[in-house]
Amino acid sequence: MFHSGELMAQRLAGFSTDSAAIYKTMPQQHRLFYAGLKQFFFSVADADGYPVAALLQGAPGFVQAIDDGHLRIATASLHNALYLPPLRPGMRAGGLGLDFSNRRRNRVNGVIAGVTAEFVTLAIEESFGNCANYIQRRSIAESDPQRLVELEYLSALDADARYLIAAADTCFIASRVQREQAGGADISHRGGLPGFIELKNGRLQMVDYAGNRYMNTLGNLLLEPRCALLIMDFHQGNALHIQGKAEINWQNTNEGERCLLIEPERILRIRQLLPAVGLEVEFAASTLAIRK
Repeated sequence: MFHSGELMAQRLAGFSTDSAAIYKTMPQQHRLFYAGLKQFFFSVADADGYPVAALLQGAPGFVQAIDDGHLRIATASLHNALYLPPLRPGMRAGGLGLDFSNRRRNRVNGVIAGVTAEFVTLAIEESFGNCANYIQRRSIAESDPQRLVELEYLSALDADARYLIAAADTCFIASRVQREQAGGADISHRGGLPGFIELKNGRLQMVDYAGNRYMNTLGNLLLEPRCALLIMDFHQGNALHIQGKAEINWQNTNEGERCLLIEPERILRIRQLLPAVGLEVEFAASTLAIRK
């Protein structure tokens, strides 16, 4: 069920997980959940082996479970994920469905089984839910399918990028392991109060608050430190995509939790990724408890 990196991460965190609700196929409630989504987070590896984290968008139904073992994604949703590498059958892929209106999320990992002009089909190998901790509730409008994002590659984090990072309360982290380790590609949510991601000595420091104890992301990073962060600015509708190598600090944070240290190697600014939603946000109780 868990690969060697996940088991090692569990030991380093001071606990063990003997069982987990990780399925080889999608339960019916997950299949119904995906059909109602307007956003779906997606990860594959690029040509250099670095994970890529992307937001796919469409009208409800653009993601559909055609049976309990296959998830179909409308190819048109790739329109604004211009930095994704070309998708092809056999690529490892991870997916995360998140409904910001009710803070519910479910994940799938697997392999791309087919790519056509209409659909990308993902063959599921792992399907599981996650708790709603640290997910901030927001109302996000359906994206215009004709909206054109603007991409800007940065040689360093400029003032606007540093401001976005300091104000962010949500990001997504993509990680991966080699096929022989099982699991493949993965993408996961991270959240906290604004400031939970900090820039220190040229590296991003992100607190990793307690979650489901599966340690999928940290386990992957122990075996393969390359990762990607998609850091969201919901107010402006923008994001930063940052690829780099992660180091895990298991005990040295003020909150008493683990933290990730990531040195940016490739930085991409994405403008007009989402319709701007203003400043209205309902922080999760788990997020607000960070202050205490």
